[in-house]
Amino acid sequence: MSILTPTIRPSLVARINPVAKLAAALLISIVLLLSIDVVSAAVALALELLLLGFAGLSARQFWLRTSPLWIAAPLAGLTTVLYGVDSGAVLWEWGFITVTEGSLGLGLAIMLRVLAIGLPGIVLLASTDPTDLADGLAQVVRLPARFVLGALAGLRLVGLGIEDWRSLGLARRARGISDARGPIGAVRLFAGQAFAMLVISVRRGSKLATAMEARGFGADHVERSWARPSTFGAREVLLVMLGAAIAAVAVAAAVWAGTWSFVLA
Repeated sequence: MSILTPTIRPSLVARINPVAKLAAALLISIVLLLSIDVVSAAVALALELLLLGFAGLSARQFWLRTSPLWIAAPLAGLTTVLYGVDSGAVLWEWGFITVTEGSLGLGLAIMLRVLAIGLPGIVLLASTDPTDLADGLAQVVRLPARFVLGALAGLRLVGLGIEDWRSLGLARRARGISDARGPIGAVRLFAGQAFAMLVISVRRGSKLATAMEARGFGADHVERSWARPSTFGAREVLLVMLGAAIAAVAVAAAVWAGTWSFVLA
């Protein structure tokens, strides 16, 4: 497991090919981007929450992984309510800020839509090992091996970078460099550590690129073999169909309620 992937409980979703998880999340996201209404987003979010419990994440892992989304969604909705397009009756007004019935409904739709689009991707990919995802992209989607392996190597370095940042901070503290006072001192401390981190990352990336080239990872027009075969079977098809069903039910509910509004219309 990567440092970017939490230790998850064995589950059916964890054993599904990552390409199917990515396809299901993208399918729901694309359909939800076609309209901005409360009904479709609310229905999709409710159905997703019923199924995300099978992803294998504990409650703590779920909230830690999705916490940025729970912060960003209300902020996006609040911004739309305060500064969105005004329509309908005016509910509150102060200076250049106006809250109307239309902006309130639009803000609620934006907040629900951010959650409905973001949650499946975060939770499904949190139950995926990066190596499995690379195997699936190369063998199932047939993406170029150089691109896939380079992206995988870069993703692995992100985990090492987190550990390097912590070790660098401890080392600077042991040498007395971290004794900064005031906001200016904190900014200078952060800038110095960030520059040192940049130097370490460039050196490590150069060494990794050289090592991968020496081992033949950069060869063109070569049929590459894979240690672990990536298959796309009945479980993967079922997950993609489940994502399509969620998107279809959400659209059908919005059309039935009369709230569906195609964004390009």
